[in-house]
Amino acid sequence: MAKTAAAEGKAQGNRGVSFKFDLQAYTLIIALVLIAVIFSVFTGGEFLSSRNISNLIIQMSVIAVLAIGMTLVIVAGHIDLSVGSLVGLTGGIAAILQVWHGWGTFSVVIAGVVIGAILGLWQGWWVAYRAVPAFIVTLGGMLIFRGILIGLSKGQTVAPMEDSFKQIGNSYFPYIPGYILAVISIGLLVFWTLQNRKKRKHLGLMLPAATLDFGKVGIYAFFILLTTYMLNRYLGIPVPFLIVVLFAAVFIFISNKTAFGRSIYALGGNQEAAALSGINIKRNTLWVFITMGSLAGVAGVLLTSRLNAATVSAGNMYELDAIAACVIGGTSLVGGRGKIIGALIGALIMASIDNGMSMMNIQAFWQYIVKGLILIVAVWIDISSKK
Repeated sequence: MAKTAAAEGKAQGNRGVSFKFDLQAYTLIIALVLIAVIFSVFTGGEFLSSRNISNLIIQMSVIAVLAIGMTLVIVAGHIDLSVGSLVGLTGGIAAILQVWHGWGTFSVVIAGVVIGAILGLWQGWWVAYRAVPAFIVTLGGMLIFRGILIGLSKGQTVAPMEDSFKQIGNSYFPYIPGYILAVISIGLLVFWTLQNRKKRKHLGLMLPAATLDFGKVGIYAFFILLTTYMLNRYLGIPVPFLIVVLFAAVFIFISNKTAFGRSIYALGGNQEAAALSGINIKRNTLWVFITMGSLAGVAGVLLTSRLNAATVSAGNMYELDAIAACVIGGTSLVGGRGKIIGALIGALIMASIDNGMSMMNIQAFWQYIVKGLILIVAVWIDISSKK
């Protein structure tokens, strides 16, 4: 009887810990909802209109793609200050190849991503194989890439792009296929949850209550359907949003279910222990920067497509927005901890603040002040939670 009571008490304790963790995990969502409510009140409901939500999602897409890669970089214990300039450079090269040299859309997109990967490889080589701190390497890269962009473009705005290229950042998924895609996404969530529960049971691990797991799926399904409905009320689901979702799904899988993803967390958590466990630190560090460079190339294509032009100032300060999105999303700047989904919510929070303050006609300098304060508070919360 005593053993049974002790086991029940232990199970209850485990449930309590699980509930506390979930509460912390949903803090970002609660904050996002509060931000939406506040701006909706001050804008007469316009902030939550279908048109504004669609524009907001398109605006955040570039930072969201960067935040995915930046999460991996920071989790690995590094930083990348060059991504803003790399976005401008890759987008600028894509525009130059198409407008000045007549390349097709598919070719310039591939060129932008490949060039981003090559430049990420170059930076990763310095960090991994020459032991130069990532802060210094990427700070130098920030200046070098911006200088190359100015030199290649001769300081000019390169425009206009072909219609097929513009559609990447300015087109919408049709209504009916959008709902079908939403239902498929919910089906995959249910399948993923069932498979995960089956695997945990097979391995003899503790299973969360079914109501908890499927309650989460229900909440996710509600927001998927609500978002789809709101976007379809305007023009449909923006293609940039689908691109973000695709990359997020791929890299969430990589970070959670592959040896490479686990190695990244091990590098940031304790590099010496990672080396002793047989992880190739140099190779994995190199691949982190290659991945970041590739995603910067994708972001550059998205930005140039949305603006229908490439300018020498494109991507300016984007590295700070990407880092802020990661930190707000719970990624620790000392490495070893962070989630891609949190970084995406952080990117949405940053974009919502920009969008809401602009709709309220608040002067631009206040936007910088508010975002800076949010970043400081987010880092303070991270440090305080460790203490």
